[in-house]
Amino acid sequence: MTTIMLTQYSGSILGPIARFLGWIMNWIYLFLENVFGIENIGLTIIVLTILIYMCMLPLTIKQQKFSKLQQRMQPELKAIQEKYKGRRDQEAQMAMNEETQALYAKYGISPSGTCLQLIIQMPVFFALYRVIYNVPAYVSSVKDTFSGIVDGIVGTAGYQKIMTDFVETMKLGSINADFQNSDIAAVKNYIIDAIYKMATTGWDTLREVFPNLTEIINTTEVQLNHMNNFLGMNISDSPFAIISSSVKSHSYLFVLLALLVPITSYATQMINIKLMPQADTDPNSVMSRQMKTMNYTMPLFSLVLCFTVPVGLGIYWIFSSLTRCVQQFFVNKHIQNLDLDAVIAKNLEKRKKKLEKMGISENQIRNTAKLSTKGNVQLSSAMTKEERETKIQKAYEYRKTANPNSLTAKANLVKEFSERNNK
Repeated sequence: MTTIMLTQYSGSILGPIARFLGWIMNWIYLFLENVFGIENIGLTIIVLTILIYMCMLPLTIKQQKFSKLQQRMQPELKAIQEKYKGRRDQEAQMAMNEETQALYAKYGISPSGTCLQLIIQMPVFFALYRVIYNVPAYVSSVKDTFSGIVDGIVGTAGYQKIMTDFVETMKLGSINADFQNSDIAAVKNYIIDAIYKMATTGWDTLREVFPNLTEIINTTEVQLNHMNNFLGMNISDSPFAIISSSVKSHSYLFVLLALLVPITSYATQMINIKLMPQADTDPNSVMSRQMKTMNYTMPLFSLVLCFTVPVGLGIYWIFSSLTRCVQQFFVNKHIQNLDLDAVIAKNLEKRKKKLEKMGISENQIRNTAKLSTKGNVQLSSAMTKEERETKIQKAYEYRKTANPNSLTAKANLVKEFSERNNK
């Protein structure tokens, strides 16, 4: 069962990021309010989204550089794969891995290229989702709007039972089982969360269950509608709820506006995918087919989902896609004019300095680069396949436990550096 909880997301990873983003969102809201007199959550979401993606721009450029270098090295990588095609023995696999690592080192990049960027970006975007989905927990001005109505509700006899029934009637999930035994601050958080997440039609039901609070309910509804208004729509409502209520009231303009939210979200994501540089891979490969399927499936999934989530999240998806589209257009221009030879030279110089900091000289780099499993193991053509693989494995274990000052240890160090630390 879903638990309604206003308090800020408490996850050990996303929690601190969400609180930081929430602090920025609150600052943006107060800035717009104090400087321009604008109290609008939709506009705040747009500004926050653009700001976050602008901060991520350097990582985006780095990702595109990596993709461009991958395209350039693709023929050589295919040649290595073709060389060992059909060979599954340990010696061939280890040799192919070493040649692949040497190729990445030649271009000064790592096979894990964009992992760091994704590790940074993904938690930020997931945390931003949490903030936008639960605005009152992070924007103080929005939460303060509920103070009067919440005080009135907790001052009503039997409010715990009334609120529990109200949440179930409005299909908002379920209030925490400890609702009646929680401290007053937690109880108020539960109530705020329930009211903020309900559809616009829920205000009439709220007036019915708390008839003695009609005046304060009316005042709070007007204030929240003002804050949540975006092109005449309430951003806490879902497009489906807006369409349903608008059809009943014959407000067909709002039906069109509500339909445009998921449709625009889908369209902007597709445009963004078209602008993204595509890897130069075999179109018939499994990976290529999977990527193509995902590129079409994810926007369709968001199109369907966007009908059921608050309009505020739809606004976030639309403007995040639009921002990426604009960024991608200019990044593509920048990458097209990039001198890849200069980029590779810079990467190699950076790699060289990192290795030297680890105590490995240029001569050692050249010497250790010549070391391979095959060169360290005396193999005989008379050996069986099992004997050859056993000897290779023993040599591999020896290399792992080699004297830290030996040339073999230096070879291991270069290999590990190429695998993990080239950026």
